[in-house]
This record gives sequence, structure tokens and C-alpha cells, in this order.
Amino acid sequence: MTLVVVNLGLPKSGTTTLAKALRLSGLAVADHRIRGRNTTSLPKMKGAFVADLLYRGYFETGDPAVFMPDIMAISEMSMLRGKTSLWPQCDFALVAALKAHHPGVKFLASRRDAFAMSQSMLAWSNLGSARLPDSAVPGLPPGYGVTSKERMQWIEGHYAGLRQLFRDDPGFLEFDVADPGARAKIAAFLGRDLPWWGKLNANPVLMDREVG
Repeated sequence: MTLVVVNLGLPKSGTTTLAKALRLSGLAVADHRIRGRNTTSLPKMKGAFVADLLYRGYFETGDPAVFMPDIMAISEMSMLRGKTSLWPQCDFALVAALKAHHPGVKFLASRRDAFAMSQSMLAWSNLGSARLPDSAVPGLPPGYGVTSKERMQWIEGHYAGLRQLFRDDPGFLEFDVADPGARAKIAAFLGRDLPWWGKLNANPVLMDREVG
């Protein structure tokens, strides 16, 4: 299969919603981990983390996506599990390798208001309260990320870096998942219909039903 689109958004930026929308548009999607439906060619890959596969491919062959032959879209690629902290969307050398090895691939950057994202991270399974500040994260060294200000600065810095990297590149689209026109913008960017758009992975703790 051909890799069609890769999302470089951070967690809690609408990645789960994007995954469903892309899946219902006919694309085989990898969202954080490889599911059984994505392992036709490589059954042993079931359950593997997207971040780990991307780095294995990058360092072993130069092509980050080589170990995901059945995948057409990646909606969420970071991994923060125990002592393992992998953030391919923050690794611009890896992003450049994806672009070089997959001509025509398009890049999305899902995002939300930085404060809303920060609050969602804080409330979601100790992501903001413990896992981020306890881990080595690109742009957010251990000990940082405890406060809203620190998380927001990290969030804004990530997207500013992407805008700099893809400056004037027609193959890049940053979108706000809360934008009523997001669905139409993504469909036009990819040149394919998105039959569904909504909210998934909402945090029950937050009253505004934040998107995952």
C-alpha cells in the first residue's frame, strides 16, 4: 500500500477523531498501535507501537515506514510507556526521511487551543500530572510540564517548529479540530471525501467533552 497521510499532531489534539475519519474514508490507519486489521502482511506486528516501528525502520533502513506495509495513514505516533518516551512527530530528521522515501505523502498537524490541550493532557490518565514531567520529551525535559504554562509553551513550540519546517509546502496542513470547517479542509487537502467527523476519546472528567 501507499502511505498517503501522516499526522504530526501531539496527543489530545483530536488524533482519535482523525483516525476514525480517515478509516471511514477508506484508508488503513495506524493510531498509536498496530491493530489486527492492519497486519495482513505481517501478523506478528499486531500490538506493536507505531513510534517503535518508525524508529526501527528509520535506523535500520532509512525508511521509517518500511515495517508498516499495510498502513496508508498514521494518526498518532507518540509513545510514552514506562521509561520509554518516543516522539517521532518531534523528530524532524525522521519526518524528512518519511517525505524522502514516500513522495506525495501529505502531512497533517492536528491541534486545538493550547490551554484546552494542556488541560486535557492534565486530566487524561496522569499524562500531564506525571508522565510528561517525569519523562524525557523533545522540547520538554524531565522536570518540566508540571504547570499549564510549561505545557502550553511546549505545545505552541511544537506547532511553530512544524510551520517553520513546512514553510510554503503545499503538502502540509495544520488544522484546529474545533474548527467547524476542519472536515472540509482536510477533505480538500487530501482530495478524498470524509464521510464522518465528530468527537471520540472524550475525557469524562472534563465538562466540555474534549476530543481525543
